[in-house]
Amino acid sequence: MLINERDTRHERLLQVADEMMTAARTAPKGKGFDIIEVAMVTGDTIDYLSKAMLAYSQKTGFKFITRDAENILHAGAIILIGTKQKVHGLNCGYCGFDTCFEKMTHPDIPCALNTVDVGIAIGSACSVAADHRVDSRVMFSVGRVVQELDLLPGCSNIYGIPISSSSKNPFFDRISKRPNTNSITE
Repeated sequence: MLINERDTRHERLLQVADEMMTAARTAPKGKGFDIIEVAMVTGDTIDYLSKAMLAYSQKTGFKFITRDAENILHAGAIILIGTKQKVHGLNCGYCGFDTCFEKMTHPDIPCALNTVDVGIAIGSACSVAADHRVDSRVMFSVGRVVQELDLLPGCSNIYGIPISSSSKNPFFDRISKRPNTNSITE
């Protein structure tokens, strides 16, 4: 039997994406509150997200979101990581308020520990991608539009991690055309 790597590439990429989600879920969390939400975007939903990012870029004038909207079309999957908002009752002051009670009167300002939890989860997920030599990039722009679309209901501080297993990392080289998956040079 001869199995060409190109024939199983997408299936293997999705296996890595599953492991990335596990790593994000099991990452250490401040005070042990499990308020992280993790999801995977694939297929037509990537196209939908890209179009929504283009519209958001037009609305806001943020040109880098247009670049990222085109760029995610090279992803075989996108991992989304965000957090529900919950104060930890520590009165640590990291959010800028003296007490968690005072912070709760400003729900638009995230608890600093929730933000740290997202960062740790992102790092854990990206380490899995690196361990498998899968290309990735953390994108604020993806998460911002996911939040606008309410794809992770009740979450904020959302980031997207597009992943790819192609010859070159499309998320750093910033290739502008969608890849031809049938190409022998791909």
